[in-house]
Amino acid sequence: MDNKLFVASLSFKIRDEELTDIFSSVGSVVSAKVILDRDGRSKGFGFVEMSTQEEAEAAITKLNGTNHFGRAIVVNKQKPQAPKTYTSRSSY
Repeated sequence: MDNKLFVASLSFKIRDEELTDIFSSVGSVVSAKVILDRDGRSKGFGFVEMSTQEEAEAAITKLNGTNHFGRAIVVNKQKPQAPKTYTSRSSY
C-alpha cells in the first residue's frame, strides 16, 4: 500500500497527537508516530499512515512545505525499508 508517509523537519515539540491533528485535516489517519530518541526527545521526523492512497497523496500535496510549530514540514511517500544485513564481528 502507498498510504504510508514519511514526515521530516518536525518541531521537536510535536508529539503523536499533534501529528495526528495536522494530518486529520486532509483525511482519516490510521496511525501517526513521532520517532523519539532513548531519552524521549523527538528526533524531528515521524511516520503517518492514511486510510487510503488518495488521502496520502492529498496529504503530500496539501501539507508538504506547510508551517507547523515554526517549521516547514516535509511530507513524502515512505520508502520501503531496506533489508538489514548482518556482518560478522569476528576476525576469523
